[in-house]
Amino acid sequence: MAHVAEWKKEEVNELKGIIDSAEVVGIVNLLNIPARQLQEMRKTLSGKATIRLSKINLMKLALEDCVNEKANITELSDYMEGQPALVCTDMNPFRLYKILEDSKTSAPAKAGAIAPEDIVVPAGDTGFPPGPFLGDLQQIGVPAKIDKGKIVVQKDTTVVEAGEPVPKAVAAALTRMDIKPMEVGMDLKAVYEDGSIFKADVLAIDEEETFADIQNAFTRAFNLSVFSAFPTSETISTIISTAHTKAYNVAIEAAIPTGKTSDMLIALANAKMLALAGELASDAIDDEIANKLANVAVAAAPVVEEAEEEVEEEEEEEEDKSEETAALGLGALFG
Repeated sequence: MAHVAEWKKEEVNELKGIIDSAEVVGIVNLLNIPARQLQEMRKTLSGKATIRLSKINLMKLALEDCVNEKANITELSDYMEGQPALVCTDMNPFRLYKILEDSKTSAPAKAGAIAPEDIVVPAGDTGFPPGPFLGDLQQIGVPAKIDKGKIVVQKDTTVVEAGEPVPKAVAAALTRMDIKPMEVGMDLKAVYEDGSIFKADVLAIDEEETFADIQNAFTRAFNLSVFSAFPTSETISTIISTAHTKAYNVAIEAAIPTGKTSDMLIALANAKMLALAGELASDAIDDEIANKLANVAVAAAPVVEEAEEEVEEEEEEEEDKSEETAALGLGALFG
């Protein structure tokens, strides 16, 4: 039987102790993370989570030793890839995922690295003067030309599709243009909590969308409770208030006097009385005006008749004059 080095036994025991002491255990991939950035991430997680990097086989042994206390935890071994490490914490898995995602930073693309998403060179002025770089861009499939003394990309161009490795020439061109399409940070692969394994795609939720969905669900449940008169601690006051309003309105419409409705009923009756009085007064005024106009018309009738007679007399005199003038003209012509 092969002898197991003492340090390995101690390492497994130490890992087991860290795992046992945490409510949540995750697997992260630290591949290609610069040492400086890794130190910054450790500071960010200080007091919140413990990151422990060790040999893969030793971490797997530690997980196996914890299976009695944490059922199904050995399934985390399936997510160890790249340069795996354990992250142990008591915080919510979704909170852990968000912290790790927020700690990621943009980085230049390296030759051979896998593009996490489509890498696009945007249209516009590159800031470079005419020179060999124009040929470099055209070589990687980017339509570029010289315009006003600068190299200009004519349209947005995808140079690497998601999931594809970055060619060396593309990596060099992107670096020169200060395009940083990669993200560097701890890549959380899976998390264990209370017998369940949560993969990264489950933990990646849109906080604003989720919050809006919860608000919408609460509003619908609240309205359903109120409309169906199903009392809860959140809706009882609204249900009572709604019932009171409906009862009050029924009493007002039916003119049922109570201690709450009497003042309103009297006010409504008074308002209707004033409106009716106003209508009657308006009708009386209209009748009076009509009578006055009729009296004026009767008084003015003789004057109108006299004026019409004068107009007729004047018209007759004009006609007589016209006939006399015509007769004199004919006499002079044939006389």
